[in-house]
Amino acid sequence: MANKQAATSQKKLILIDVDCGTDDAQAIMMAIAAPNIEILGITCVGGNTPLDNVCKNVLRVLKLCDRSDIPVYRGSSTAILGHCIHASYFHGVDGLGDVPDPEAPGLELIQKEHAVDALNRLASKYPGQIILVATGPLTNLALAVKMDPTFPQKLDSLYIMGGNMESRGNTTACGEFNFLADPEGAYIVLNEFLCTTYIATWEFACRHKLPWEWYDQWVNMGTKKSDFIKKIYAHSLQYSRSEKEVKAIVDGPGFISCDSYAMAAAIDGSTVTKVIECAVTVELCGKFTRGMMVLDLIDDLKKKNKAFVINGCDMEKFKELMEASVK
Repeated sequence: MANKQAATSQKKLILIDVDCGTDDAQAIMMAIAAPNIEILGITCVGGNTPLDNVCKNVLRVLKLCDRSDIPVYRGSSTAILGHCIHASYFHGVDGLGDVPDPEAPGLELIQKEHAVDALNRLASKYPGQIILVATGPLTNLALAVKMDPTFPQKLDSLYIMGGNMESRGNTTACGEFNFLADPEGAYIVLNEFLCTTYIATWEFACRHKLPWEWYDQWVNMGTKKSDFIKKIYAHSLQYSRSEKEVKAIVDGPGFISCDSYAMAAAIDGSTVTKVIECAVTVELCGKFTRGMMVLDLIDDLKKKNKAFVINGCDMEKFKELMEASVK
């Protein structure tokens, strides 16, 4: 028992906040496969798909990975102001490509404790130790800091997949999905979380996409996990590989697992090879720019706390983490 506790204490402690679509599922699988990671819990938020689907999808991924012991918490179903957008056209109506599993776990396995309460409780239990990885709208995190303003300072660090750094959008002209799904939530987090914060943006993910030849080998490894990834991604690939989508994506064709970039950075900091260190905030009022992340490169905001906007990735190490996740 003592040896087991010692091994656990040497691992990075991670909490994951997701709106479990296909790339969130991939990010969870990456964390589970990493030997240096201990997942304390997974909190769910409405986003890519409605909240019940998010919860079911997380439970399904955990069962696939034989990790149903990881607690899953139900969080906010809507944005701070109650507005909802979903990405069912891309991720499928159920969020995982509309390939249901009749033996998938039921919602009775979700913890009774609310996700926001769990975030605050666990941060207090492990002060200064938890790495929080957020791959969906930031509603749960915003509510957590409003309930306990000291929540962010109890974290070791925060890794976000969301926002943009060149005003390029994937949902509106200037809006990335996760931030646009709850601009107020993103604004609260970027302005009230004073912990070390890394952000993997839409453009960054686009510029570090993987070749389709690599993808085809990856999903045909013949394991139950690679088979699962192949099934759930089939729906979105009709868009990802279409000529229209290729034109919309920065810098040409390739496979993008957006949320996995933030997770990879949290698992192994050496995957991050370049950052832009600056203050960041979110536009709330613009007719065309609501939800857009703003990089203050001229220090106009006079904010002491700077974020690390990831701008470079060791792609060989990233591939290794992706490959390990489906073995």
